[in-house]
Amino acid sequence: MASVLSEGLAVSALLFAIGLVGLLARRNVIMVLVAIEIMLNAAGLAFIVAGARWGQADGQIMFILILALAAAEVSVGLALVLQMDRRHATLDVDALSDLKG
Repeated sequence: MASVLSEGLAVSALLFAIGLVGLLARRNVIMVLVAIEIMLNAAGLAFIVAGARWGQADGQIMFILILALAAAEVSVGLALVLQMDRRHATLDVDALSDLKG
C-alpha cells in the first residue's frame, strides 16, 4: 500500500511540475489557464491518494472543493479572455500591461 501512495504522489508531483512549467513558459492566456487546471488536478490527485491511503473520505471531499474552485476559475478566466480579446485583439499575456485603471 505504501508503494501506491508513493506512486500516486509522484504522479501528482509530476503533473504539478508540468503545470508550473506551462504556467511560466506560455504567453497565451488560454494555455496559462490550462496549466493552472493541470496544477489544480495534481493537488486533487494528491488529496485522493492520501485519502485512499488512510481510508478516509476527506480526500474526496477536498477534490470536490477543488473541482468547484476550478469551475469558478474557468468562468472568471474566460470572461477575462473575452475582454482581453475585445480590447486588445490578442491573447498575449504581455498585453495585460496596457490595462490601466
